[in-house]
Amino acid sequence: MKIGHFEFNEPVPDIKESHVLAVLRPWIDVGGVGTLSLSRLERHLRAKEIGRLESPGRFYDFTRYRPRSLMNEGKREFNVPNTIIRHAQMSEGPDLLLVHLLEPHLYGEEYVETMLEVFEYLGVKKYSLVGAMYDMVPHTRPLIVSGVGVGSSIDEENLRMNVKTSNYEGPTTITYLIGQGAAKKGMDTRIYVVHLPQYFQVEEDLSGTARLVEILCRQYNLPDRLIESDRGKDQYQSLQKMFEEESEVSNLLQRLEEKYDKDNQESEISLGPLSQDIEEFLKSFDEGLSS
Repeated sequence: MKIGHFEFNEPVPDIKESHVLAVLRPWIDVGGVGTLSLSRLERHLRAKEIGRLESPGRFYDFTRYRPRSLMNEGKREFNVPNTIIRHAQMSEGPDLLLVHLLEPHLYGEEYVETMLEVFEYLGVKKYSLVGAMYDMVPHTRPLIVSGVGVGSSIDEENLRMNVKTSNYEGPTTITYLIGQGAAKKGMDTRIYVVHLPQYFQVEEDLSGTARLVEILCRQYNLPDRLIESDRGKDQYQSLQKMFEEESEVSNLLQRLEEKYDKDNQESEISLGPLSQDIEEFLKSFDEGLSS
Protein backbone atom coordinates (compact mmCIF):
# COMPACT_ATOMS: atom_id res chain seq x y z
CA MET A 1 0.00 0.00 0.00
CA LYS A 2 1.25 3.46 -0.84
CA ILE A 3 0.91 6.54 1.36
CA GLY A 4 2.51 9.63 -0.13
CA HIS A 5 5.98 8.54 -1.26
CA PHE A 6 6.06 5.62 1.18
CA GLU A 7 5.44 1.99 0.38
CA PHE A 8 3.90 0.08 3.31
CA ASN A 9 3.87 -3.65 3.94
CA GLU A 10 0.41 -5.17 3.84
CA PRO A 11 -1.56 -5.54 5.89
CA VAL A 12 -0.74 -2.30 7.71
CA PRO A 13 -1.12 -2.87 11.48
CA ASP A 14 -4.16 -1.41 13.19
CA ILE A 15 -2.47 1.61 14.77
CA LYS A 16 -4.36 4.04 16.98
CA GLU A 17 -3.15 7.17 18.78
CA SER A 18 0.48 6.37 18.08
CA HIS A 19 3.59 8.28 19.19
CA VAL A 20 6.56 8.84 16.88
CA LEU A 21 10.15 8.60 18.10
CA ALA A 22 12.38 9.86 15.31
CA VAL A 23 16.12 10.15 14.84
CA LEU A 24 17.63 12.32 12.10
CA ARG A 25 20.90 11.38 10.45
CA PRO A 26 23.37 12.91 10.07
CA TRP A 27 22.24 16.24 11.58
CA ILE A 28 21.67 15.42 15.26
CA ASP A 29 22.94 11.85 15.53
CA VAL A 30 26.54 12.45 16.61
CA GLY A 31 27.99 9.55 18.54
CA GLY A 32 25.17 7.47 17.07
CA VAL A 33 23.14 8.41 20.17
CA GLY A 34 19.73 8.65 18.49
CA THR A 35 20.19 5.54 16.37
CA LEU A 36 21.54 3.46 19.27
CA SER A 37 18.69 4.58 21.54
CA LEU A 38 15.98 3.65 19.05
CA SER A 39 17.71 0.35 18.34
CA ARG A 40 17.61 -0.60 22.03
CA LEU A 41 13.89 0.12 22.16
CA GLU A 42 13.28 -1.75 18.91
CA ARG A 43 15.02 -4.87 20.18
CA HIS A 44 13.20 -4.78 23.50
CA LEU A 45 9.77 -4.16 21.95
CA ARG A 46 10.41 -6.40 18.92
CA ALA A 47 9.55 -3.62 16.53
CA LYS A 48 8.87 -4.58 12.92
CA GLU A 49 9.45 -2.55 9.77
CA ILE A 50 6.18 -1.46 8.19
CA GLY A 51 7.27 1.02 5.52
CA ARG A 52 10.01 2.90 3.70
CA LEU A 53 10.31 5.39 0.84
CA GLU A 54 9.33 3.76 -2.43
CA SER A 55 11.99 5.67 -4.44
CA PRO A 56 14.58 7.12 -2.05
CA GLY A 57 16.61 8.47 -4.99
CA ARG A 58 13.99 11.18 -5.36
CA PHE A 59 15.23 12.76 -2.14
CA TYR A 60 18.77 11.46 -1.69
CA ASP A 61 22.04 11.92 -3.55
CA PHE A 62 23.65 8.47 -3.50
CA THR A 63 27.11 9.93 -4.00
CA ARG A 64 26.68 11.46 -0.51
CA TYR A 65 24.71 8.69 1.18
CA ARG A 66 26.53 5.70 -0.26
CA PRO A 67 24.71 2.39 -0.87
CA ARG A 68 26.50 -0.53 0.76
CA SER A 69 27.34 -3.97 -0.54
CA LEU A 70 27.45 -6.73 2.07
CA MET A 71 27.50 -10.51 2.39
CA ASN A 72 24.65 -12.27 4.22
CA GLU A 73 25.03 -16.04 4.68
CA GLY A 74 27.18 -16.26 1.56
CA LYS A 75 24.87 -14.11 -0.57
CA ARG A 76 25.64 -10.57 -1.66
CA GLU A 77 23.06 -7.97 -0.70
CA PHE A 78 22.74 -4.32 -1.68
CA ASN A 79 21.58 -1.84 0.95
CA VAL A 80 20.16 1.47 -0.31
CA PRO A 81 19.96 4.39 2.17
CA ASN A 82 16.35 5.15 3.02
CA THR A 83 13.90 6.52 5.56
CA ILE A 84 12.49 3.57 7.51
CA ILE A 85 9.43 3.29 9.78
CA ARG A 86 9.10 0.53 12.38
CA HIS A 87 6.11 -0.26 14.58
CA ALA A 88 6.07 -1.50 18.18
CA GLN A 89 3.00 -2.35 20.20
CA MET A 90 3.32 -1.91 23.96
CA SER A 91 1.30 -3.72 26.59
CA GLU A 92 0.30 -0.36 28.06
CA GLY A 93 0.25 3.07 26.49
CA PRO A 94 0.34 4.19 22.86
CA ASP A 95 1.80 2.28 19.93
CA LEU A 96 5.27 3.52 19.00
CA LEU A 97 6.43 4.38 15.50
CA LEU A 98 10.24 4.39 15.40
CA VAL A 99 11.30 6.50 12.44
CA HIS A 100 14.84 6.65 11.07
CA LEU A 101 14.93 9.88 9.08
CA LEU A 102 17.66 10.73 6.58
CA GLU A 103 18.03 14.41 5.84
CA PRO A 104 16.96 14.97 2.20
CA HIS A 105 19.24 16.56 -0.40
CA LEU A 106 16.40 17.29 -2.84
CA TYR A 107 12.71 18.25 -2.62
CA GLY A 108 12.90 18.99 1.08
CA GLU A 109 9.43 20.50 1.33
CA GLU A 110 7.94 17.50 -0.46
CA TYR A 111 9.73 15.18 1.95
CA VAL A 112 8.21 17.05 4.89
CA GLU A 113 4.74 16.88 3.33
CA THR A 114 4.91 13.13 2.75
CA MET A 115 6.05 12.50 6.35
CA LEU A 116 3.09 14.50 7.65
CA GLU A 117 0.73 12.61 5.34
CA VAL A 118 1.98 9.33 6.80
CA PHE A 119 1.62 10.61 10.36
CA GLU A 120 -1.96 11.68 9.75
CA TYR A 121 -2.86 8.33 8.22
CA LEU A 122 -1.32 6.42 11.14
CA GLY A 123 -3.08 8.54 13.76
CA VAL A 124 0.01 10.09 15.32
CA LYS A 125 -0.70 12.11 18.47
CA LYS A 126 2.87 12.97 19.47
CA TYR A 127 6.08 13.49 17.50
CA SER A 128 9.47 13.44 19.27
CA LEU A 129 12.79 14.04 17.51
CA VAL A 130 15.75 12.73 19.55
CA GLY A 131 19.51 12.79 19.13
CA ALA A 132 22.75 14.45 20.19
CA MET A 133 25.14 17.28 19.30
CA TYR A 134 28.68 18.25 20.29
CA ASP A 135 29.05 21.10 22.73
CA MET A 136 31.63 22.70 25.05
CA VAL A 137 30.70 20.47 27.99
CA PRO A 138 32.94 18.36 30.26
CA HIS A 139 32.68 14.59 30.50
CA THR A 140 33.00 14.90 34.29
CA ARG A 141 29.52 16.38 34.74
CA PRO A 142 26.02 14.92 34.07
CA LEU A 143 25.21 15.25 30.39
CA ILE A 144 22.85 18.10 29.57
CA VAL A 145 19.71 17.48 27.55
CA SER A 146 18.07 20.49 25.92
CA GLY A 147 14.78 20.63 24.13
CA VAL A 148 11.74 22.50 22.92
CA GLY A 149 8.20 21.43 22.27
CA VAL A 150 4.56 22.27 21.76
CA GLY A 151 1.57 20.78 23.53
CA SER A 152 0.28 19.68 26.89
CA SER A 153 2.42 18.98 29.97
CA ILE A 154 5.72 20.01 28.35
CA ASP A 155 6.94 22.05 31.34
CA GLU A 156 6.07 19.24 33.73
CA GLU A 157 7.81 16.67 31.51
CA ASN A 158 10.97 18.74 31.16
CA LEU A 159 11.17 19.32 34.90
CA ARG A 160 10.65 15.63 35.65
CA MET A 161 13.35 14.55 33.18
CA ASN A 162 15.74 17.47 33.86
CA VAL A 163 15.56 18.81 30.30
CA LYS A 164 16.74 22.40 29.77
CA THR A 165 14.93 24.87 27.53
CA SER A 166 16.91 25.53 24.36
CA ASN A 167 17.34 29.04 22.93
CA TYR A 168 19.44 27.89 19.96
CA GLU A 169 19.72 30.17 16.91
CA GLY A 170 21.68 29.16 13.82
CA PRO A 171 21.86 26.64 10.98
CA THR A 172 19.23 23.93 11.10
CA THR A 173 17.57 21.31 8.90
CA ILE A 174 14.54 21.39 6.62
CA THR A 175 13.16 18.40 8.52
CA TYR A 176 12.42 20.63 11.52
CA LEU A 177 9.39 21.65 9.46
CA ILE A 178 8.00 18.19 10.22
CA GLY A 179 7.67 19.19 13.86
CA GLN A 180 6.14 22.56 12.97
CA GLY A 181 3.66 20.92 10.60
CA ALA A 182 2.79 18.28 13.19
CA ALA A 183 2.05 20.98 15.79
CA LYS A 184 -0.23 22.81 13.33
CA LYS A 185 -2.16 19.56 12.86
CA GLY A 186 -2.72 19.28 16.62
CA MET A 187 0.05 16.82 17.48
CA ASP A 188 2.24 17.33 20.54
CA THR A 189 5.89 17.80 19.56
CA ARG A 190 9.18 17.39 21.40
CA ILE A 191 12.88 17.69 20.57
CA TYR A 192 15.44 16.14 22.94
CA VAL A 193 19.13 16.74 22.25
CA VAL A 194 21.93 15.35 24.44
CA HIS A 195 25.07 17.54 24.63
CA LEU A 196 28.28 15.54 24.22
CA PRO A 197 31.86 16.68 24.94
CA GLN A 198 33.38 18.18 21.81
CA TYR A 199 36.83 16.72 22.53
CA PHE A 200 35.63 13.10 22.69
CA GLN A 201 34.16 12.09 19.34
CA VAL A 202 33.45 8.39 18.94
CA GLU A 203 31.22 6.37 16.66
CA GLU A 204 29.16 5.12 19.61
CA ASP A 205 28.87 7.42 22.61
CA LEU A 206 27.46 5.13 25.30
CA SER A 207 27.02 7.82 27.98
CA GLY A 208 24.96 9.96 25.61
CA THR A 209 22.92 6.91 24.66
CA ALA A 210 22.27 6.07 28.31
CA ARG A 211 21.05 9.61 29.03
CA LEU A 212 18.64 9.61 26.09
CA VAL A 213 17.36 6.11 26.80
CA GLU A 214 16.75 7.18 30.40
CA ILE A 215 14.38 9.90 29.15
CA LEU A 216 12.54 7.50 26.84
CA CYS A 217 12.22 4.89 29.60
CA ARG A 218 10.67 7.46 31.92
CA GLN A 219 8.26 8.60 29.24
CA TYR A 220 7.02 5.15 28.29
CA ASN A 221 7.49 3.17 31.51
CA LEU A 222 10.18 0.92 30.05
CA PRO A 223 12.63 -1.10 32.22
CA ASP A 224 15.71 0.68 33.56
CA ARG A 225 17.97 -2.15 32.36
CA LEU A 226 17.72 -0.65 28.85
CA ILE A 227 19.69 2.39 30.03
CA GLU A 228 23.00 0.51 30.52
CA SER A 229 24.55 3.45 32.35
CA ASP A 230 27.60 1.44 33.52
CA ARG A 231 28.84 1.01 29.94
CA GLY A 232 28.77 4.77 29.47
CA LYS A 233 30.56 5.43 32.74
CA ASP A 234 33.31 2.98 31.81
CA GLN A 235 33.76 4.63 28.42
CA TYR A 236 34.10 8.13 29.86
CA GLN A 237 36.33 6.86 32.67
CA SER A 238 38.89 5.94 30.02
CA LEU A 239 39.39 9.69 29.41
CA GLN A 240 40.76 10.36 32.88
CA LYS A 241 44.30 9.19 32.10
CA MET A 242 44.52 11.58 29.16
CA PHE A 243 43.53 14.56 31.33
CA GLU A 244 45.89 13.59 34.12
CA GLU A 245 48.92 13.39 31.82
CA GLU A 246 48.40 16.49 29.67
CA SER A 247 48.43 19.78 31.60
CA GLU A 248 47.09 21.76 28.63
CA VAL A 249 44.19 19.36 28.26
CA SER A 250 43.56 19.52 32.01
CA ASN A 251 43.31 23.32 31.77
CA LEU A 252 40.68 22.94 29.05
CA LEU A 253 38.67 20.55 31.20
CA GLN A 254 38.79 22.93 34.16
CA ARG A 255 37.49 25.80 32.01
CA LEU A 256 34.69 23.65 30.63
CA GLU A 257 33.71 22.58 34.15
CA GLU A 258 33.58 26.21 35.28
CA LYS A 259 31.40 27.19 32.32
CA TYR A 260 29.13 24.18 32.85
CA ASP A 261 28.59 25.08 36.52
CA LYS A 262 27.85 28.69 35.66
CA ASP A 263 25.44 27.88 32.81
CA ASN A 264 23.48 25.44 34.91
CA GLN A 265 22.73 28.04 37.53
CA GLU A 266 20.51 29.72 34.90
CA SER A 267 17.08 28.66 33.67
CA GLU A 268 18.07 28.42 30.01
CA ILE A 269 21.09 26.99 28.26
CA SER A 270 22.80 28.66 25.34
CA LEU A 271 23.88 26.44 22.47
CA GLY A 272 26.21 28.96 20.90
CA PRO A 273 29.52 28.26 19.15
CA LEU A 274 32.75 27.49 20.91
CA SER A 275 34.96 30.42 21.82
CA GLN A 276 37.85 31.00 19.39
CA ASP A 277 40.59 29.94 21.79
CA ILE A 278 38.87 26.66 22.63
CA GLU A 279 38.18 26.00 18.94
CA GLU A 280 41.87 26.56 18.14
CA PHE A 281 42.96 24.26 20.95
CA LEU A 282 40.55 21.49 19.92
CA LYS A 283 41.76 21.78 16.34
CA SER A 284 45.42 21.46 17.35
CA PHE A 285 44.56 18.66 19.78
CA ASP A 286 42.73 16.73 17.06
CA GLU A 287 45.66 17.19 14.65
CA GLY A 288 48.03 15.91 17.31
CA LEU A 289 46.00 12.73 17.79
CA SER A 290 45.81 12.02 14.07
CA SER A 291 49.51 12.65 13.33
